[in-house]
Amino acid sequence: MSDGVENGTIVRLERVDARIEPYDWIYARENAESIAAHWARISAGKPAMFNGRVMLQNRAAIRDGVFEASYFETDYAAFMAWRDAGHPGPAIRNGFAMAALRANDGAFLCGRMGEQTANAGKVYFAAGTPDREDARPDGTLDLAGSVTRELGEETGLRVEELSVGAGWTAVIEQGRIAFMREVSIDLPADEARTLMLGRMKHLEEEELSDIVVVRDLAETEKHDMPPFMRRYLAHIFDGD
Repeated sequence: MSDGVENGTIVRLERVDARIEPYDWIYARENAESIAAHWARISAGKPAMFNGRVMLQNRAAIRDGVFEASYFETDYAAFMAWRDAGHPGPAIRNGFAMAALRANDGAFLCGRMGEQTANAGKVYFAAGTPDREDARPDGTLDLAGSVTRELGEETGLRVEELSVGAGWTAVIEQGRIAFMREVSIDLPADEARTLMLGRMKHLEEEELSDIVVVRDLAETEKHDMPPFMRRYLAHIFDGD
């Protein structure tokens, strides 16, 4: 990947144009046995983990504030094995959308992943690797729709309770691009957390074990938060 897509950068974008296209992913084709063995290890004792189909990014460019990308479909097990092996082979990325949820007192609201999930204990914004639910009939990928869908599925919040910002902030790393979209809720953080925890008890599938309030960068050190999340929060808090 090239054309302005540089690892370690944070880029403001007007929009993301993503299209699903055929792609022969050599890693998945040549490592079927090791992928299956890896999946057996990480899913042992976690019956809720499902080897569904996901979309990964194989080509990207940034032109005039627009992120142009192509995605292809593969198994979740292949993605996890590739990720945990250190992203071998040609440049591929998990390009996913995240709801950067912020309360009216300036604090951010993140979810802690439940023990039954692949990323147990990790703390970050609601998100999910794109899948078939994000695919439009014309072959494009609806990352904007993914923001509110994932937030609703994980926390029970409804679109009409939220204010969704325009544009994106892309946090770019090897093997990963987090497309952050600003989402706000007109409640103080503690009230919003209480609302979300109450809704989560009634969800069909409970992915999160808790909602974490982050009021400043120092608080991120108290949690098992991936570096890309800390980088984004530092970027936002520094700009406040």
